Amino acid sequence: MAQIEFSEEQNMLLETAGEFCKNHASIELVRASIDSDAGVKPEIWKEIADLGWLGIIVPEDFGGLGLGLSDVVPVVESMGRYLMSSPYCATIMATQAIVSSADSDQKGRWLPKLVDGDVATVALTEVDGSWNLDEVACEAQEDDDNIRLSGVKCFVQDLAMANWVVVSAVMNGSTRLMVLDMSSVSEDHYSREVVIDETRRSYRLNLDGLILPKENLLPGSDFQSLESAALLMLCAEISGGLMGVLPVIVEYLNTRKAFDRLIGSYQALKHPTVDILMSLEGARSYLYHASTLFSQGKFPEFQSAVRMAKAQGSEAFAFAGDRAVQFHGGFGFTYECDAQLFLRRALWCQYQFGDERYHRQWLAGALFD
Repeated sequence: MAQIEFSEEQNMLLETAGEFCKNHASIELVRASIDSDAGVKPEIWKEIADLGWLGIIVPEDFGGLGLGLSDVVPVVESMGRYLMSSPYCATIMATQAIVSSADSDQKGRWLPKLVDGDVATVALTEVDGSWNLDEVACEAQEDDDNIRLSGVKCFVQDLAMANWVVVSAVMNGSTRLMVLDMSSVSEDHYSREVVIDETRRSYRLNLDGLILPKENLLPGSDFQSLESAALLMLCAEISGGLMGVLPVIVEYLNTRKAFDRLIGSYQALKHPTVDILMSLEGARSYLYHASTLFSQGKFPEFQSAVRMAKAQGSEAFAFAGDRAVQFHGGFGFTYECDAQLFLRRALWCQYQFGDERYHRQWLAGALFD
């Protein structure tokens, strides 16, 4: 029988993160930060570090809390609910790469800095947009005691704020992970991309000519753990986004009148709203079921569960965002309407690391072949 467990630590994190994001990520603040290269103010990022959220998956030996990805879920879900823009997910992805693929000396060098508030990100996506992380076109060549990079990465999140970035590249015929110090990268090597979700800071990174020391080459290359982390956090963002967009819909339905009646009284609007509520319950169930399996170490079952969560959540959030815009009528298609921010976030999440068709195809092969 499918189980869903919710630990005391997760409950505490959900309450704390919910209150924190409510206070620091109002819709006005989200809008005001859209054009900024920094998704969050330095003092807010320091608070996040002081709360210990950056060290959730970092082992205690390196200054972290020694918990797991399942304990990151409540934090990301809360951020998704309020559309909070921060380099948190990007930093957790980089942290996961170090935890799963670095040696002890490398962990000792980077993990304590992450816990203290260093910003990091990952450069995994090629310009062809492949969702298979093993399909890498960028190259790395040995050059004495250094490694010389070439190629282009896209969808690199929060790069302008990052202290360093974990890059994937082909080296000696195999795909490897390595850490690039951003202090050695000039601004002409990267540019901000125009993406559907304006609350995101997405960059294209040109690796041509960039050099890093061999000691920054990670001995492991655990792409599966990176994909698992990305999918679990995306599902958490989707669940949070559904929690955030539903009140936007309900408030408008209980405010706007047509023919002297609140438009929320019409069945044509009530029924889809109920569908959104039910899809939210489904998304959270899928999410925390996958989270439970991960915390129990049942990784084969987790792989199926998290892909089910991504497929269901992607459709549900996109539908909710679309209905939110449509229900607002002509105003919904204007930039001033908050509903469009949630639709943009939904479309971003839908196509990151595989849409619903991609994951259902994976599930069909895994479960039925």
